[in-house]
Amino acid sequence: MEAITKRKNIDLPIDAFQKLAVMAAAQGRSLKNYIEQILISKANSVSIDITANPSPSGDKWFDNPDNIASINRGLAQLQSGLGRQVSAAELKADLGL
Repeated sequence: MEAITKRKNIDLPIDAFQKLAVMAAAQGRSLKNYIEQILISKANSVSIDITANPSPSGDKWFDNPDNIASINRGLAQLQSGLGRQVSAAELKADLGL
């Protein structure tokens, strides 16, 4: 079974990019492959509970699966271009607050 992947652009400082390029070339690998393997290795070395409440304050709102599903639907809409992100100031202005 083939792993599902997600493409994401990242920005790096020029000096970090150059150092990574040199290290990748020294190993005879492409920069893309080299960086991917660093990130995958780091992610695999960290143990996190992705089912845990993501709120730093432990807000019980995040314990409700319906609320999390709503967040995920909103994120999917943003990613597909069906929505737009607004700032708190824009939202207050729109609501007349």
